[in-house]
Amino acid sequence: MEKGIITVVGSDQVGIIAKVCTYLADTNVNILDISQTIISGYFTMMMIVDTSRSTKEFNVLTTEMAQLGEDIGVSIKLQHEDIFNKMHRL
Repeated sequence: MEKGIITVVGSDQVGIIAKVCTYLADTNVNILDISQTIISGYFTMMMIVDTSRSTKEFNVLTTEMAQLGEDIGVSIKLQHEDIFNKMHRL
């Protein structure tokens, strides 16, 4: 299993979850866990995904998800689980 961590942050608006999840389904990326909240009008979401069966390479997913974020007005970042863990280790 190849896991990735997706973070989505931006002003709340209709359709953020739908657009992100549609992209993931279209590229055969499985959502393993998801958490989202809205704080004072700001939308935040964190997802753990399995990219091992994706129709696209990890670096392509990263680029396209960032572009999707720009298109819908939020910041979307996809990081490989290993990189995420190393960056957030104390």
